[in-house]
Amino acid sequence: MKRTLIVRGGRPAHQPVETTEYFRDFLESAGFSIQVSDSPTIYSDKSVMSKIDLIIQCIESDIDEQSTQGLLNAVADGTGFVGWHGGVLVGFPRSEAYYQMIGGKFVAHPAKAPAERSGNEDDFFIPHTIEITPEGKLHPITQQLKDFELITEQYWLLTDPYMHVLATTTQLAREGDPWDSEVTSPAMWVRKWGKGKIFICSPGHNLDVVKNDSVTTAIQNGLIWASR
Repeated sequence: MKRTLIVRGGRPAHQPVETTEYFRDFLESAGFSIQVSDSPTIYSDKSVMSKIDLIIQCIESDIDEQSTQGLLNAVADGTGFVGWHGGVLVGFPRSEAYYQMIGGKFVAHPAKAPAERSGNEDDFFIPHTIEITPEGKLHPITQQLKDFELITEQYWLLTDPYMHVLATTTQLAREGDPWDSEVTSPAMWVRKWGKGKIFICSPGHNLDVVKNDSVTTAIQNGLIWASR
């Protein structure tokens, strides 16, 4: 039986417990045992990490240097790493080494036009398309998917080229925006870190988004693909 470690917590609006629990039945049916931690300090425990085949991360918090190094070492040694939305792309804001490993960092989710805002969280819920790339159409994580629509936060990311981009999303340049051309960010990607495989999914703000059929399929496929 393979072993999964779920590390979750942080911002309640991102529903870290609900979104990770959503995949429990899938993981167990795929032959994974599950261990849960509400702190990234578990990454520093070599006796735990040496036995983990797959990490699912959905947490926004601080992380100390020892825990960061424990995570990086585990992935480099072959442990898979999967996460979505703020649980990985916000993740550990003060850890440059962490962002180097995953390859992307959240910087913004532009809001609706001023006249359309109500002062609530959904001011940032914008209709947008997740487009499967030519490489994504061939990859086992996303080959079942077609382009799909979401109404949720559309992450603007800073990324590096050391990745295989499976899906993208494009920010429009609207009147009043300080940018004057469209900006395309990766929405799903994979990369290797040492012996470990990483899958990152930008959509996943809350359980409603994770339950989208295409998002669910991508994450489930990503869990299997990334695992040792």
